[in-house]
Amino acid sequence: MNAVASTVQSGSSVGQVVRDYVALTKPRVMSLLLFTTLAAMLAAARGLPPLPLIWWTLLGGALAAGASGALNMYFDRDIDAAMTRTRNRPVPSGRLAPSHALWFGAALGVASIVVLATMVNVLAATLAAGGILIYVGVYTLWLKRTSVQNIVIGGAAGAIPPLVGWAAVTGHIGLPALMLFLIVFVWTPPHFWALALIAKGEYAKVGIPMLPVVRGDAATRRQILAYTIVLAVVTLALTPLRVAGPAYLVAAIALDAIFLYYALRLGRSAAPAAERTLYRYSMLYLALLFTAVVVDRFGRGAG
Repeated sequence: MNAVASTVQSGSSVGQVVRDYVALTKPRVMSLLLFTTLAAMLAAARGLPPLPLIWWTLLGGALAAGASGALNMYFDRDIDAAMTRTRNRPVPSGRLAPSHALWFGAALGVASIVVLATMVNVLAATLAAGGILIYVGVYTLWLKRTSVQNIVIGGAAGAIPPLVGWAAVTGHIGLPALMLFLIVFVWTPPHFWALALIAKGEYAKVGIPMLPVVRGDAATRRQILAYTIVLAVVTLALTPLRVAGPAYLVAAIALDAIFLYYALRLGRSAAPAAERTLYRYSMLYLALLFTAVVVDRFGRGAG
């Protein structure tokens, strides 16, 4: 409250302060993470889990995602200030003091662990804490500025929410949960590299070794295609592994075919439109794929 009060006293309206604190949590990213958490819960239960369990799991997940976003914006405030697409964020724009973002992120992180450990289970809390540590410690503070593999390894943080959702319902991590984790893990590089192609000039300006900056556009497009092929193999493997059934398989084949088409088109075209199309479709792809898992497992009932 003191942070909010001091910001308001500096001339910002209460509404603007609230919007800035919400922006620290990266709500767009959070929404996708929470969707995969919920989908994993529904898939694990093969039905609707108890509503209080859904509430506390999603609340804990939202707090963990918000903590990751706020701490990321604190540590990345120098490069955010130099990039056109991020310089209007609350910290680099000067609307919020860096210390406010740091303490806000830390508070959200502690709250997420407490909520999940007390209201869900310790495994879910441990996984969420691991996600924060990977995103902030491994990706933001280490790999993002030092390695071309930054998003490949750091992307594991975004793949943890399905594990949290599954653990919340079952109390353990089984093969289905690990496959959902693997899908998001393999999906992340082609999704993010499409964005990196669009923003490569910005990343080059601040010295971030994203793949297009270090290896060039052609190599990035080849890697996008390669990961898209691996993603298709992983998603289709859910049926022979008996994680999902025939209904899911039909949906996965269709979704993978479209993804592969866009990846191939990107490989042949240097047009920014091809990069944006693949980036936007990749988000729709993940949402529809997880929906297909849920619908398929609902259709096959409990057991």
